[in-house]
Amino acid sequence: MRRFFEHIYDLTAFSLRFFKEVFIPPYEVSEFAGHLENFGSRSFPLVSVIGLLMGLILALQTKPTLARFGAESFLPAMVAISVIRELGPVITALVVAGRVSSGIGAEIGSMRVTEQVDALEVSSVDPYRFLVVPRVLAGIIALPLLTAYADLLGIMGAFAVMFVSGGMGWQLFMTSTITSLSIADIIPGIAKTFFFGFIISMVGSYFGFKASGGTEGVGKAATSAVVFASFLILITDFVLVKVGILLFE
Repeated sequence: MRRFFEHIYDLTAFSLRFFKEVFIPPYEVSEFAGHLENFGSRSFPLVSVIGLLMGLILALQTKPTLARFGAESFLPAMVAISVIRELGPVITALVVAGRVSSGIGAEIGSMRVTEQVDALEVSSVDPYRFLVVPRVLAGIIALPLLTAYADLLGIMGAFAVMFVSGGMGWQLFMTSTITSLSIADIIPGIAKTFFFGFIISMVGSYFGFKASGGTEGVGKAATSAVVFASFLILITDFVLVKVGILLFE
């Protein structure tokens, strides 16, 4: 527990530094573009599979229960609200954390244990501004886009179930979906993804900077980044859900 709270304290200080460094030139545009591709484009295949399966499984599991009460027509609305408000942002963030946060931790950790970070400092390059800021900005921008894409695929997966099992047409499905959504459903689902993107990149960078002890330390940094990022995503989601209820309901 002591070690856990030490990490919380150090991570908070490490994160607050970002809001100072992000406005100080020079701006690493090329680094940002490369990390945006790594965070976003290379996550597309995994997010595509997860998003589609999310909608398929949710619709398959829910349809028999709704059928017992003669409420199958409510399935598009139920899936849309569940996916957009909660399942889409959280599941996408957890999946991306497993791929990206561990990669960031391992990459920066390798640079730390091989003294490449020290070499940047000797070269009068701020390692934090060069290594952390572009990655965090990429995470903040890429994760909302990935989540919107996963949400769309989740809804498409639900439509596939309704079309195959019940013959529901596309126009009826989309009308039911769109009329069921409101601003109070969309805004919280989108807003929380910016926080999740920040957490994924920042936690990976933090544990990478803390790595020590050679290759074993790099492995520990990658593992700790995934575990800690996943934990913070769930805690942050709980807090943001409560905030969303207070603001929109």
